[in-house]
Amino acid sequence: MEMKRQRERRRVSRDILQPPDLGIIYLVGKKRNQSTSYRPGILLANTLDISKSGVLVQSPVRLKVLSSIAMRIRNPAKRIWIPVKGRVKWVKSSHAQPGYYNMGVRFDKKSCSSEVFMRASDRTREELAPSDVDFLLNTKFFGAIPRESVCPLLNKLAFKYCKAGERFISQGEEGDRFYIIRRGSCMVNLEKNGKIYPIARLKEADIVGEMAVLTGERRSTHVDAETDMEMWSLSRTEFDALSKEYPDMRIFLTEIVTHRFSISKLTASRVIGKYVISDVIGQGGWSIVYRGFHSRLNLSVAVKMLKHSMAMDADFMEKFQNEAKTIARLNHPNIVKVYDIEDLFRTVFIIMEYLEGVSLEYVLERMPKLSLSNIVDIILQVCSGLAYAHQHGIIHQDIKPANIYLQHDGRIKIVDFGLSCPPGNVDFSLPGTVHYMAPEQIQGSPVDERSDIYSLGITAYEMITGKRPFPEDDISKLMDMHVNEEIPDPHLSVPDLPDELCRFLKKSTRKNPAERYNDISEIVKEIEPLAEKLGLVQADKAEKDKIMGLFLFYQDRHQLALNRLIDAFNNVVSEIGAELRVTQVE
Repeated sequence: MEMKRQRERRRVSRDILQPPDLGIIYLVGKKRNQSTSYRPGILLANTLDISKSGVLVQSPVRLKVLSSIAMRIRNPAKRIWIPVKGRVKWVKSSHAQPGYYNMGVRFDKKSCSSEVFMRASDRTREELAPSDVDFLLNTKFFGAIPRESVCPLLNKLAFKYCKAGERFISQGEEGDRFYIIRRGSCMVNLEKNGKIYPIARLKEADIVGEMAVLTGERRSTHVDAETDMEMWSLSRTEFDALSKEYPDMRIFLTEIVTHRFSISKLTASRVIGKYVISDVIGQGGWSIVYRGFHSRLNLSVAVKMLKHSMAMDADFMEKFQNEAKTIARLNHPNIVKVYDIEDLFRTVFIIMEYLEGVSLEYVLERMPKLSLSNIVDIILQVCSGLAYAHQHGIIHQDIKPANIYLQHDGRIKIVDFGLSCPPGNVDFSLPGTVHYMAPEQIQGSPVDERSDIYSLGITAYEMITGKRPFPEDDISKLMDMHVNEEIPDPHLSVPDLPDELCRFLKKSTRKNPAERYNDISEIVKEIEPLAEKLGLVQADKAEKDKIMGLFLFYQDRHQLALNRLIDAFNNVVSEIGAELRVTQVE
């Protein structure tokens, strides 16, 4: 008889919920237990499939077989929560979601009234109601996190109530949690020099205190309830644990910092070390670039922030920081200067010189074909910067028009050395742009100087012909072309192309690295005769000396101590290749 009933149940039509939806489980007869991180009285779970006779539930807590439960199952299409009541018939560990349990729940034949749910959980406003879940799912925070982390996150939320006029965040106190406002509003106020400055007014669905999840540092502002408020909160410790389990949640950390940098200039969160952030000037797959300035020297800088999806990967961060220190030591007129590196907000900020000008990509979009002298000049300047980097053991790995910057004075700067790695390394953690990527990069083989040479050749082909050699939108086909096909003959697009450039394009883009130029000096040797014919003199672009004035106001008694400081400062200045001159002024 039992086998017959199982066969009948399997024949019942089931709706597979893809992706899984949410259910609220009310454990009949269970009391709330403060000693556990989950609420035995009420539990958020995933519903995987449903039929007329039962539901398949995925829960972070293992329930006993034959235990009675009442549930509300979410139906987003109809915007309702369906009330059901049943018993747990079987429990198994979930293979798809480690740490979770799949449970088959058979519905009771009798209908379940709303009174059962109230009695089952003895619910107060501290418990998540269906309306609370609907509200939270529509907030920016839950919109930024992956679906699989929604259920465990909901189970970790804690309720907080504040009366109008109550200060629930104080400037200077240690911060350990953030809040999502359910009802009411609050004012964010900065206390500075004994005065209070209103920063922002936050209301329903806004997040407050979020920087605490990043740093655990002291609060930078006061937050006062403007009306009676209801909020759901999460501690930094719980967020950290969930971020490790669900790495995609780290994307939200980047959104938090980006949002904070975009609000009032009075907030202390816009300061990165000695630098003040202003506006976003660029964004890529792994970083965001802001414009900023040195708070004391009023020096314009570019501040590149590594996104948290990368920064919270311990192995990657160790490698990245080691490379960043190496890149910071590069000092060449054709390579963007790195002034400083700051570790803040659980990520890394690279402080670089601010460049006035446009990228080669910007120029090619508006001027498909450059003049011959411009092309040769750009190639030679890029070669000069790459040769210097290669001599210091750094491979760029992402040479392309977007990473070649044209300044107003005609100088070329290579930017975005963040993908660089030592020669002979295999690095697919942050591959270069596929349109310019060397075959060995695509195949995951070790890279060296010749990989940058290939990318430079593809970039030069686009400058010369006005189009990429493999303009394929299908990424898999494009990668196959880079690995197996030679570039089209450039003479087909530019019949009068000088032989020096034609040889350079063909040899630099050979599929086999052994058939390319061995190093940058061979390219320079190939192209320099053409540069001389065109009257290009690279020496004209030698970097000019700049002068910085520094005045010290002191008395005679300070002279000895100042002499020691100046000597020590002079040693540091000499190490970086600059020169210090001291002049006494009456």
